[in-house]
Amino acid sequence: MDIRYNHGSLIHCLRASHSQDAPDLLAIGGEHSIAVLQILDTTATQIATFNVGSRITTIAWSSRTVSPSLSDDWSIGFTLTSLSRSRLAVATADFGLHLLSKSASNSEDIFPFGGGLSGHHGKVTGISFSGGNNQDSSRYVATVSDDKMLMVWDLGARATGGSPDADSDRAGGHSFLDRPQPTAYAIPFPHPLTSVSSHPLSSKEFLVSDNHGSIFLTDWRSEPEEDSRNLNVVELVEPRALSDAVSGLGSVGVAAWRADNPDVIGATYGSRYSIWDLSNLQGGKPNVSGPGFAQGGHQFRWCPTFSEYFALSTKNPSKGAVIHVHNTSYINAQPTVFTLAPRPLQVRDFDFLATSGIPRIAAAVGNEAVIFYIGVES
Repeated sequence: MDIRYNHGSLIHCLRASHSQDAPDLLAIGGEHSIAVLQILDTTATQIATFNVGSRITTIAWSSRTVSPSLSDDWSIGFTLTSLSRSRLAVATADFGLHLLSKSASNSEDIFPFGGGLSGHHGKVTGISFSGGNNQDSSRYVATVSDDKMLMVWDLGARATGGSPDADSDRAGGHSFLDRPQPTAYAIPFPHPLTSVSSHPLSSKEFLVSDNHGSIFLTDWRSEPEEDSRNLNVVELVEPRALSDAVSGLGSVGVAAWRADNPDVIGATYGSRYSIWDLSNLQGGKPNVSGPGFAQGGHQFRWCPTFSEYFALSTKNPSKGAVIHVHNTSYINAQPTVFTLAPRPLQVRDFDFLATSGIPRIAAAVGNEAVIFYIGVES
């Protein structure tokens, strides 16, 4: 059974929480606000809304969010009584960044940062918290932009007096606006950047893609000897996208890590998808490539619960709102096609939920978030 949630405005992006303590939460970003939904078997219930005031371009969950289904003391954003703070971060069309907070006992709060001269000067195309399962997984957040910059923000140093738990000051009446801005570590790249992601098994690297067919595994904690290129442990190349870039045609490339294996990376560039295995590098070229959308792919996502599945979408409305689901165990087989709405509607974004059982996908189609199973009970 599909679930459809009407946001009331065009949904530009969405992101599911893959935290083990909040697998049923979904954040959707519209023209000026973020809604957080709890997705159950047959219902989608809004548990928080944040009026950010500008169009949302990308969203990231930390690994420390707690769902109402797990605890009465649930939290989205800052946990005021613990050093293990959870966070929800979003970027907006005015190049701004925002940390969002709500808990069972506190109302919604928004802390803006990163705008103006201290942050990006182009569209923020990707955002990701640091990987790993320690406290740093919610302390550092990375952003990428078409201004060719990767910025890693240290949220732990942002509070008054430098105390890592100064968020608890808010319980005494202090506003988020009392806090100075977090510090940022900027890493330049040669071309506009299109996505950034982290892996749950590593807190050292970010996976960064650009619009020229290159994907970088960047060790952001290392000090470069001469320039930022020394931070890139591995550079992968999508040959067709690189060829298009040399010809003056940029591509919207999106790369993602397979959840159970940091050696496996997938991406979509143009009309094809590609998969790399870092344990069997072939000069940086893909180990596997296949046809995606002839109109051009827009999004690549791995399933967090059944890791052999990945899915692709396109923003081209000529085919309507369509998602293709592939299985790496049968990589040469035709994908399973899910048509969610007729043209001119399109899938603006989608993500796999992390709930148990048959995998589910949430997709942004017009004003609606559509949640559907990719299979049936056998």
